[in-house]
Amino acid sequence: MKKRAAFLIALSLAVVTVLAGCGGKDSSKSADSKDSAATFEEKKEGDTFTVGFDQDFPPMGFVGDDGEYTGFDLELAKEVCDRNGWEFNPEPIAWDSKDALLKSGEIDCIWNGFTMNGREDEYTWSEPYLDNQQVFVVRADSGINSEKDLAGKTVDVQTDSSAEVALKDNTELSSTFSTEIIPDYNTGFMNLESGAVDAVAMDIVVAKYQIESRSAEFKILDYEIASEQYGVGFAKGNDAVKDQFRRRWKRWRQTEHLQRFLQNGLVKISQQLENK
Repeated sequence: MKKRAAFLIALSLAVVTVLAGCGGKDSSKSADSKDSAATFEEKKEGDTFTVGFDQDFPPMGFVGDDGEYTGFDLELAKEVCDRNGWEFNPEPIAWDSKDALLKSGEIDCIWNGFTMNGREDEYTWSEPYLDNQQVFVVRADSGINSEKDLAGKTVDVQTDSSAEVALKDNTELSSTFSTEIIPDYNTGFMNLESGAVDAVAMDIVVAKYQIESRSAEFKILDYEIASEQYGVGFAKGNDAVKDQFRRRWKRWRQTEHLQRFLQNGLVKISQQLENK
């Protein structure tokens, strides 16, 4: 648990520089109830800011040992709320309900390792804050040293994930092995550890965390399935709250406090953010 905590702290310091929020509790919220679009307005001091997130996506968002929601993105979200005088409300959601929940105003954003690439026109986005890659994780003693060694093997991939999309787009590679769809990466690592599968395709940020927090030996193959960027996603047209984040971000960048965070490079801050 100490290793997990240390990793999470380091990860948070690396990009606390970013901008907006995420969070949640017990049961995932679905969007069966509301179909009408909300009217989007700027938040005022004392308003509640509700962040939709997947509670099974460590280290970005998950349930800690104390039963509370935590994670890199959730800590960033709470920081944003504190700086704006908003009440932070993390809300775990069913991932396939996120669009309806955003549109209805039941949640204000998705901040949970949310990939922007391929979704640019579907949401109103913050600036990208984290560069990410989709990679393969294998057991260290597997004898698998490159993507070519996966031929004839079995690879786990999370449903509706960026890794699944990337593999579907790369049929030249994915046609050489079989894939099994899993609900979350914890399941994938248990399958990998037991020998039920040969590899897991996943986000490198999550892979590093999972490897750090487990006793078994794993390794990340030196092969990038796809590269992408994380951003905070708002409902299409919700520029009001997005612009509040952006203004706050510009004021943060010059602070000594923020510069200390930027120096801790466990994760790769988006190049666009570095250049601003």
